[in-house]
Amino acid sequence: MLRYPYFCRVYKNFLSCWLESGIFNLGVWPKTIHATAERYNEHEAQEEKDQTGVQELHRSQDRDSGVMTKLHIPVMVDEVVHCLAPQKGQVFLDMTFGSGGHTRAILQKEPDITLYALDRDPTAYAIAEQLSELYPKQIQAILGQFSQAEALLMKAGVQPGTLDGVLLDLGCSSMQLDTPERGFSLRKDGPLDMRMDGDRYPDMPTAADVVNALDQQALASILRAYGEEKHAKKIASAIVQARALYPITRTQQLASIVAGAFPPSALYARKDVLQRSTHIATKTFQAFRIFVNNELNELYTGLKTAQKFLRPGGHLVALSFHSLEDRIIKRFLLGISMTERFNLSARQKVIQKSQLDSYQENKEGVSTRKAPLMWKLMHKKVLTPEDQDVQDNPRGRSAKLRAAIKL
Repeated sequence: MLRYPYFCRVYKNFLSCWLESGIFNLGVWPKTIHATAERYNEHEAQEEKDQTGVQELHRSQDRDSGVMTKLHIPVMVDEVVHCLAPQKGQVFLDMTFGSGGHTRAILQKEPDITLYALDRDPTAYAIAEQLSELYPKQIQAILGQFSQAEALLMKAGVQPGTLDGVLLDLGCSSMQLDTPERGFSLRKDGPLDMRMDGDRYPDMPTAADVVNALDQQALASILRAYGEEKHAKKIASAIVQARALYPITRTQQLASIVAGAFPPSALYARKDVLQRSTHIATKTFQAFRIFVNNELNELYTGLKTAQKFLRPGGHLVALSFHSLEDRIIKRFLLGISMTERFNLSARQKVIQKSQLDSYQENKEGVSTRKAPLMWKLMHKKVLTPEDQDVQDNPRGRSAKLRAAIKL
């Protein structure tokens, strides 16, 4: 069931602000668009009740969760463990537990640690709960978003500046993609949902709400900004025309609408890094998923939380799967403002800032100390999967790993 009245009421003010201020103004528009989630945080008792319900629901699905865990292959495991370098007695935070592949690898490297397993997905949280039963002294499962992580960590007794390592493995997991009912995959038909939180926040809009309620200009802006889709206007027009005939409520329905906007020869004309054909609607699905889950703003908030809770010398490891995520991580580690447009490379921005500081110092005759750097990069260049890793796990082909040490 589509929630048009509620959806339009929440998004009406957001759209004008969003289009005027720019899509990457991370500090402004997401606070309006996701105010519903914040209201839930004010009711801790209700949240605890919801968590209990989630646990009961998923304990009845232990067998399915176990199968999903086996099917999911974590990306760049050796590199992640090497960068985190776990040692006896240390404390870690996995901010994207998923099915626990990286967490298990960290524990295999050093079992005598404490690890907080955070995830916004109730299914992933249920798996983390199961794993915590096997490792009761090592793992503590936490259900919540990046924007809720600070409060949840404090509630769990974790103080700022005490963590030895933090891991972020972004994007969709195989567990989500392979479950048609979640609505993430364009290859398997299911309801057009895409909410990583599942049904935790019933009022939060689904992807179906987005494609059926927003006007053509807004849809095109989402596709262009979040999917980096060069045919955004054409796809948005096709969506608006199709929904005039019938509501768009299924994943393959949306995929067919997008495909119908192009000649048959273009359906699989795009290639991935393995030179394999990819569906023309792939970027459309990415765009709506990022929008529905407020992923970019959540990522920035998660990075700030990681910085706050890591001790000096603590390690941050971030795995991203598309350029939008990687740019945010790179800019954050280099101390470049998120509100600046991406018209210059990160290196150019650093050089430009250095030149400006020198000019101000010479002009005023006063030494103006630059803001201290917060991170030391562990590698000069971003790490990518080895060829064999890509062959073994094609879904991780676009992964980029950045690691840094907090100064």
